[in-house]
Amino acid sequence: MAPSPSAVGRGKPADGRSESCRWILEKRIALVLAVALLTEALTWAPLARGLSDFGTSHPFEFSASLVKHVNGKKYQAQVFAKDDRLRLEYTYAILTQYGYAAIEIIRLDKNEAWYLLTRQKELLITPLDPDDVLPMRPPLPGERSRTLVGEATAVGRAAQLYEVQTDRQGRVERWYEWVDAQAGVVLKLVSRDRDWSLEYERIRWSPQPSAYFDEPLGYRPRQSGLTSGKRS
Repeated sequence: MAPSPSAVGRGKPADGRSESCRWILEKRIALVLAVALLTEALTWAPLARGLSDFGTSHPFEFSASLVKHVNGKKYQAQVFAKDDRLRLEYTYAILTQYGYAAIEIIRLDKNEAWYLLTRQKELLITPLDPDDVLPMRPPLPGERSRTLVGEATAVGRAAQLYEVQTDRQGRVERWYEWVDAQAGVVLKLVSRDRDWSLEYERIRWSPQPSAYFDEPLGYRPRQSGLTSGKRS
């Protein structure tokens, strides 16, 4: 039986409305996707630019010039950092129990500090004292409390400024600490209770050679059960 003219007439407008609704829905989905993609691009672009400043190998690899002030005296060193390893090349000689050294290698993975005794061609290996290690990341040794002061700048980089209190072997001390906002590295540290401070003057984020942190060729290892105790 053929459909009546009235039934056919009612079906045509329904199909037209369906096509129109599908067209509107597709346009809305396309608009939502476009907005999502734009939002993602705007979010990741600054992050990508920030990460590019840290080198392509690893964000926690850098070299820097370090300045330390203790009781009116100024000490300087060049610092090389790679993950859990440090190399410090001092502009002055450090007196150890077996002679002077101008280069120190910190191996946190081995819990050791190495001193290059160039005159004897020896590598003095000592146990690592946490209180004697250049602070790289918070928290500080013996930390008891930490309060965020606010945003700040150190070494020309955005940083978070903290008030920190430590208790090391019964000696309570208060600090101001500047932490890099992106890398989490301690850029500057100042004691509020004595004439003591350290900060980086220049810092460059770039991959560091692994050989900087290995035992140097031609040096004979010499073990010592004593920590250096050299720093103030």
